[in-house]
Amino acid sequence: MSEQRPTLAVIAAEAGVSQATVSKVVNGRSDVASSTRERIEALLRSHNYLQPGRQGRARRSGLVDLIIGGLDSAWAVEILRGVEAECAQRSVGTVVSLVPPGEATPSSWAALPVLHHSDGVILVTASVTQAQRAQVERAGVALVIIDPIDLPGNGVPSIGATNWAGGLAATEHLLELGHRRIAAIGGRKEMLCSQARIDGYRAALERAGIEVDRDLVRFGDFQHEGGFQRARELLALPEPPTAIFAGSDQQAMGVYEAARKGGLSIPQDLSVVGFDDLPMCEWLSPPLTTVRQPLEEMGRLAARTLFQLLEDQPLVSPRMELSTELKVRLSSAPPRP
Repeated sequence: MSEQRPTLAVIAAEAGVSQATVSKVVNGRSDVASSTRERIEALLRSHNYLQPGRQGRARRSGLVDLIIGGLDSAWAVEILRGVEAECAQRSVGTVVSLVPPGEATPSSWAALPVLHHSDGVILVTASVTQAQRAQVERAGVALVIIDPIDLPGNGVPSIGATNWAGGLAATEHLLELGHRRIAAIGGRKEMLCSQARIDGYRAALERAGIEVDRDLVRFGDFQHEGGFQRARELLALPEPPTAIFAGSDQQAMGVYEAARKGGLSIPQDLSVVGFDDLPMCEWLSPPLTTVRQPLEEMGRLAARTLFQLLEDQPLVSPRMELSTELKVRLSSAPPRP
């Protein structure tokens, strides 16, 4: 008997409100003052009235927070497009919050007032510690991460792509063309997706019986400038590569510029393969061979997963990866004899 939940009348008496007001909070009604709502929800949690995983989720505001490091790339815009499209189908609004890279963590959310009234949060390319996960759970906020920097651990769903398979496919394509001195430029070393793409590159070389040359593996930041700088370093080697696998399309664009400034033609002097398949890839000169990851669908899946959490529906898996696909265009060709 001691484990039974108290009645709404008991909660109402402790909160100093009517039973009808408590009922409104439990059923997600919005016509309750925020201070009163917070007091009632605290009592509901302390009495374990709400089931585990639903604490703090009694209300439904019709808003979802998307926290991202910036919208200055087509990559981020595609993610946003998918999240917004899925939310719109459910008449749920998307609130976009921009935070400095590396700060998309619960500790930074206090500066985002709208979060305290949202149904859940979608983090993009973030890292969440165990303590932060506990903080999120206590707050009763549903959380999903797209492309987490590292494995978020049990209880935090994450959405990604088959990055290892993509890196493997990109490198095998260059090997099939006849390249043997193939370089790779990854994103930040600590990022899970970056590591997986480089691991796929290494696996393809090892399968072909080619020893991985450490001088040919560089890490950047997935941005144009990083791709440009790392490509300049690679092309300045005594024996430069004949092909470069860039860990993102933006990096590949930086490689294009490094090749141009070095007086090299693509693909005659240097083959280039990217990763993402951003919309502008077909309009580059030459059009970029790249590994497509379904960014918009990743955003949609993240939003659908968030709604499953809010509705207490079981997830197929806490870690979901969507398939990548090699798109061959004109930036890759056999090396010169």
